[in-house]
Amino acid sequence: MTRKQRRLTFIGVVGAVLVAAVGLVFAAMGDKVAFFKTPSELHAMLPDPDRRIRLGGLVEDGSLDRGHDTTVTFRVTDLNDEVTVTYTGILPDLFREGQGVVAEGVLTEGGVFKADTVLARHDETYMPKEVADALNEQNHYFESETATR
Repeated sequence: MTRKQRRLTFIGVVGAVLVAAVGLVFAAMGDKVAFFKTPSELHAMLPDPDRRIRLGGLVEDGSLDRGHDTTVTFRVTDLNDEVTVTYTGILPDLFREGQGVVAEGVLTEGGVFKADTVLARHDETYMPKEVADALNEQNHYFESETATR
């Protein structure tokens, strides 16, 4: 083999190994990836009870119910539909009604979203970009400045 052929063979082998590694990473992540859904999208798709989902929207005013210990129940809305969320744990300090929230968890058979992670806005003008985009698609407009901070 000439020097040029060895170099091309080496580049081909390295490329094949990289493609295989990327393929294995995506195959391993397959069902672990949690996609963002609004309450309206969640009701339309009716996912499997064990499928992990990210739910985003606004915490509905008047829906926050602090139960025993650290169990909290609230509703997330996209101003068209809402989903009841239960969460056991300590909520972020900035969590409150009327603000943007993203909850990660599973939808139970009774239609209640059981969250194991709740993320809240980080300052008075922030709303997760996915939440702002989803609300804008439904004609509830938010300034683009709030979605980019």
